[in-house]
Amino acid sequence: MPWPQNTPPQRDGDAAAGIEVTDGFERFTQRNDIFTRAFWDDRVKSKHTAKFFSSYRMEAAPRRGDGFTQRDFALRNAAWLISDMVSSRRAHEGIREGFQAAIRPDTPVAKDVLEIGDPAKMSAEIKRIAKFFGADLCGITDLDERWIYTARVDARDMSEAPHDLPEGLTSVIVLGHEMDKDLVATYPSALAGAATGREYSHEASIVMQLAAYIRNLGYEAVPSMNDTGLVIPYAVKAGLGEYARNQMVITPEYGPRLRFSKIFTNLPLAHDAPKPKGVKAFCDICTKCADACPVKALPYGPPSAQTSNISAIKGVKKWTSDAEKCFSFWAKMASDCAICMRVCPFNRDYAKPLNRMWLKLALGPFRKLALRLAGNHGGRRKPADWWAASSPGED
Repeated sequence: MPWPQNTPPQRDGDAAAGIEVTDGFERFTQRNDIFTRAFWDDRVKSKHTAKFFSSYRMEAAPRRGDGFTQRDFALRNAAWLISDMVSSRRAHEGIREGFQAAIRPDTPVAKDVLEIGDPAKMSAEIKRIAKFFGADLCGITDLDERWIYTARVDARDMSEAPHDLPEGLTSVIVLGHEMDKDLVATYPSALAGAATGREYSHEASIVMQLAAYIRNLGYEAVPSMNDTGLVIPYAVKAGLGEYARNQMVITPEYGPRLRFSKIFTNLPLAHDAPKPKGVKAFCDICTKCADACPVKALPYGPPSAQTSNISAIKGVKKWTSDAEKCFSFWAKMASDCAICMRVCPFNRDYAKPLNRMWLKLALGPFRKLALRLAGNHGGRRKPADWWAASSPGED
């Protein structure tokens, strides 16, 4: 349903975050995300989607072709193991934790509540603890209900069910997890899927541990991955990066090469401010991701609030992909695809001074020069070369 007319969908901090919400705004229904639709919507569901999901849970069907061998699938599926253990532990209740329902906290909220005199100091502490547990980035923003899904999904029949979130949550801690750049360079391949799976397993443990820390301080903390709400607007509002044409968040530390997770909490925290640096202006002139997409699922032209795709949020002016085209390609490959991440000019190792110099050009008035310098940046690495480089005796 449309956003209530007596509550304007726009917020004061939207402009700083580059978020433009129209009067046609509607909160997103997670039942309509493309992965959930593959279980109930005959327009998406097919023999290919069934094989796609089963290839992660059962013996994969390796085939001839670099990047799709038995050991490629073996590494990918092993990388997902911890995430799979968490997501399946309440499957008998229809609760798929981390994907279609929030992760159940394993730690009770302490009866003794730690008094927080300085929310800014506590925010700094949370960021330090997040990095201690393994997060690469951490930002904090307010809990904006516009980005909360209308309901969770009961995985038994794909029906909607209540979130059952605690009352009084006020903040969202957003965590970024860097994907392995050498594996990302091999997309599209089953091997590259190990980069995705590894970070889902990492983030599952990290959000659960950080939430347990907060709960031991006497405050509510709900660990979350793909469930409960849209993480991209929270990441942008938390100052971690900017939204891009490839539907990803571009960060100054890792470009688009991250997964994001989140924690909903009532711990008193100071919030970070959005930090727009010029990514949108670069994406306005760059179409490398759209050009490289094999099924042409990524958009050309300026951002738009108009979409007929039920797997996209309505009433937000942004670049929106064709989710059906994208996922159909994934399903036929039996693995995820992130060609758009691989070819993105921002996908660089910013530990190198030359890449930091390029970033300054890309985010400033010389962005056209930066685009020309990007040239054929992001070429695919052969998966066999990745295996060869990791073999014993190789440098």
